[in-house]
Amino acid sequence: MPDISQMTESKFLKRSDVGAGKLLTITDCVQMNVAKANEAAEMKWCLNFEEVDKPMVLNRTNAELVGMITGERNSDNWGGMKIVAYDDPSISFGGKLVGGIRVRAPRGPAAQRPPIAKPAPTALDQEEDDIPF
Repeated sequence: MPDISQMTESKFLKRSDVGAGKLLTITDCVQMNVAKANEAAEMKWCLNFEEVDKPMVLNRTNAELVGMITGERNSDNWGGMKIVAYDDPSISFGGKLVGGIRVRAPRGPAAQRPPIAKPAPTALDQEEDDIPF
């Protein structure tokens, strides 16, 4: 018999989808309607990833953590950055332990940031390089 968490399908990332840790590459951060069918729209920020088809709904804590991990406060700059999403059973809500998804920085080679493209030098840059001070 499958685990109870596998019996219900979700269009969003669940704890059972990430387990002890899944390395993910952010593609973008967008607002999505997270309301159930036949309910009023409820817009939340979500992360999309290269490795999985389901987006992850961002709560305040995870949004702050992604900002710290990437070194970027602007979510428009998170594309290409890697995070590890994992099941954290110690998350509480309303005074009860409910568990949830948390994120952390990758370790090892996966922790390296993608190279930032530098703009091509202009004629003005060349002139400034000739100034000795």
